[in-house]
Amino acid sequence: MTITPLHRRRFFQLMAAAGVAPGLAGLSSAPDVRVLGRILAMSDLHSAYERTGQLLAALEAEIASSDAPCLIAIDGDIFEHGNVVSVRSGGAIDWAFLGELPKLAPTVVNLGNHDNDLTPDLHEVVARMRSLGIVVVSNILDARSGQPYAEAAVAVPLGERTLRIVGAGTDSLNTYPKASRDWLSIPAPGDWAQANLTRLLEGADLMLVMSHAGVAGDRDILPLLPDGALMIGGHNHLLFQHEQGRSAYAHTGSWSNAYTTATLYADGRIEVGSTAVDMNAAPSPRIADLIATTLATTLTDEEKAVLGVSPRALTLGETGRAVAAAMARAAGVEAGFIGHTTLGTGLPAGPVTRYAFDAVVRFDGKLMVAEVSPERLNSFMARANQDRPMPLAERSGDFLYGAAEVAGGKPTVRLVTTDWCAMNQAEYFGASDLVFSEVPQARVKAAAAGLLGGAT
Repeated sequence: MTITPLHRRRFFQLMAAAGVAPGLAGLSSAPDVRVLGRILAMSDLHSAYERTGQLLAALEAEIASSDAPCLIAIDGDIFEHGNVVSVRSGGAIDWAFLGELPKLAPTVVNLGNHDNDLTPDLHEVVARMRSLGIVVVSNILDARSGQPYAEAAVAVPLGERTLRIVGAGTDSLNTYPKASRDWLSIPAPGDWAQANLTRLLEGADLMLVMSHAGVAGDRDILPLLPDGALMIGGHNHLLFQHEQGRSAYAHTGSWSNAYTTATLYADGRIEVGSTAVDMNAAPSPRIADLIATTLATTLTDEEKAVLGVSPRALTLGETGRAVAAAMARAAGVEAGFIGHTTLGTGLPAGPVTRYAFDAVVRFDGKLMVAEVSPERLNSFMARANQDRPMPLAERSGDFLYGAAEVAGGKPTVRLVTTDWCAMNQAEYFGASDLVFSEVPQARVKAAAAGLLGGAT
């Protein structure tokens, strides 16, 4: 899947400008199409071992075919505490993947809220990344000492030019591993950018801002972005691109489903596109044997057992809406909503093991029901399902996948969601007055498992 480049229309605008100004025709020139370099960006990998080898193979092929220098940029959340193989193996596959990247191209990591899932102290994580030849950026401070875990800005060569890279994290402290929260001091993204971004980018040749703050935090950073900068976002598991003057802003997807390529041109243009990663493609031989051996020796028989059969493969968005509908059926209500990052990846086709299912529905929890007017439910549905194309101004960052079946004439309807979304209703529903009650003996994963047919 290739998404149409952002700046194709700029080329035609330049050509049209030359045509309407005949007196200046002799002074005008075609765009400088020399490629200065390419940024291969991804975020929110979350130990997605079903695609880790395929992602590495795709990066190998991309870099081998490039006619310009490349840089690999990972915008946080490499590890996943919900993946039993990752936890039991100490992230062996993730670390092997990271170790191969600097052999392909210079590599930079901006710290996210899951990068200390396996090793709570970020100092240890950063030290190990650096030992592999990886550059680390972050604005997160050690609350115990006030010292930074990594530099907030670095400069790295990109061919004959220099790329200034700035990193920022999410200040949603409750999304970091509980054991580490007292050690973290994280500024509000917008406030931090207001105080520091101009200084950190002053005099820069080429500019890359990596933010794991999510769309809501990024929205405060974007007005401060110098024209001609590239900004990569993460945390919200979204895949989209946005143009702001000569600058480009992109979220790169999640779960190793895709990576984004940003091509930097000599005339200042930035062309951005996304490439899907095929989980059925051949994995990179660099780590293929390690992945197969680690999975085979780490998973228990219970985790390898087939829970049921998925009639067809579903995208992440389709899976989210299907799970929301399944929750509504389980609770006997008209509408269901589930937080977007409760889900990791879409349901695969065919037999689904416990291990594969846990990568789809990452977290379990209670089902919570509230009663609202049909009009209010409609407003929640309009806010939900932000995996669709939509203006940046309408994106809330964290969002709900929603599904509703409402018969006409009802004065009130009931909706169901997870205990996490009920507890954080202002963030997900944009409301603070919803009154929730627990559905007895009902859980998120049990409801979602209803999507699968009988085990074979």
